[in-house]
Amino acid sequence: MKIKDRLTDGKVHISFEVFPPKTDAKFESVLHAVDEIAKLAPSFISVTYGAGGGTSKNTVKIASHIQNDLGVDSIAHLTCVSSTKEEVRQRVHEMRESGIQNILALRGDIPAESEFPIPNQYKYAYELIEDIKSQGDFCVGAACYPEGHVECEHKEDDIAHLKQKVDCGVDFLTTQMFFDNSVFYNFLYRIREKGIIVPVLPGIMPVTNGKQIARSCQLSGAVLPSRFRAIVDHFGDNPKAMQQAGIVYATDQIIDLIANGIQNIHVYSMNKPEVAAAIMSNLSEIAK
Repeated sequence: MKIKDRLTDGKVHISFEVFPPKTDAKFESVLHAVDEIAKLAPSFISVTYGAGGGTSKNTVKIASHIQNDLGVDSIAHLTCVSSTKEEVRQRVHEMRESGIQNILALRGDIPAESEFPIPNQYKYAYELIEDIKSQGDFCVGAACYPEGHVECEHKEDDIAHLKQKVDCGVDFLTTQMFFDNSVFYNFLYRIREKGIIVPVLPGIMPVTNGKQIARSCQLSGAVLPSRFRAIVDHFGDNPKAMQQAGIVYATDQIIDLIANGIQNIHVYSMNKPEVAAAIMSNLSEIAK
């Protein structure tokens, strides 16, 4: 099923994200985590492409397994950094052959100390989106930054770039993580004013490791509110307590979003079925 059709059916939808293994030796353990998350019956599962496309060969395998073997809708990420147009088109062909209907089109993070773009390479995500749309009847999602893209100095320019992507055929958007829902509500108001009317899924990150959050915020541009900084400062050195606190904080965000009419929510639970299960348990009577 195309995700764009699911997002407009008037129901509450919770989706999760997983990432492929960095080595083939860990493929089975990742597949086990994916199977456990699929048992929670999420609306769909998103499969990342890996830094620089390094794990891309397994993205299609896992997305196909989720959809064709587990009976859960999947969306495969596709980034154009470090890949030529021919390589990207080959990946799109593999997705089409595997019956994958949903693709999240991303530029990706530019690797340090590398030339970008290389010859015959997409420079911007909108170019990738246009090419995907020309290769088949795909449902295409894209990313957005509620607090502004880290490489864009002015938020108005960032929204203009986002509008360009949407105008190229994006069917829905998923935000980078944020920890203050007012940031999302303000962002939604600003982009609607500019004519961006596709569904927007807030991306919620249950923080389970206090040491990793600084790096994640650097990449996404997310700002930690004082309330959440206090949680990380107090529980960050106690892994079990930090996981529980992170799940509770993320659940609180999700409940507030649903109470304010946001029906489609994406959770960056990654390859942690216990985190995904706890979120779904907390929402058992809410996300129906």
